[in-house]
Amino acid sequence: QVQLAESGGGLAQAGGSLRLSCAASGRTISSSAMGWFRQAPGKERKFVAAIRLNSGSTYYADSVKGRFTISRDSAKNTVYLQMNSLKPEDTAVYYCAATSRYVFVLSSAGVYEYWGQGTQVTVSS
Repeated sequence: QVQLAESGGGLAQAGGSLRLSCAASGRTISSSAMGWFRQAPGKERKFVAAIRLNSGSTYYADSVKGRFTISRDSAKNTVYLQMNSLKPEDTAVYYCAATSRYVFVLSSAGVYEYWGQGTQVTVSS
């Protein structure tokens, strides 16, 4: 089992920045990739970014490309999401996820086995 705990959410102004952290514990050596998803009120959960833990390859949704950066600190078993140039439409609950399987497409929520509890990000205009 892998346990995930997000932190770093909060309130930011449009154009501002926030950094989310996702600390993994438990059988972290089994994780192949980790990702961030977000869910706005009344909407479905959507892919934001993902990273392969061995190669460091990263993937982004078009809506955040160039503004958000996903990274990892293997020593700390932690994945980060640096969010810059925030927009009101970035407001959502952000979830961290992990998968132990090698999957080709990391943008689908269904490939992830483990999820955090979520952290709220609110961007004011």
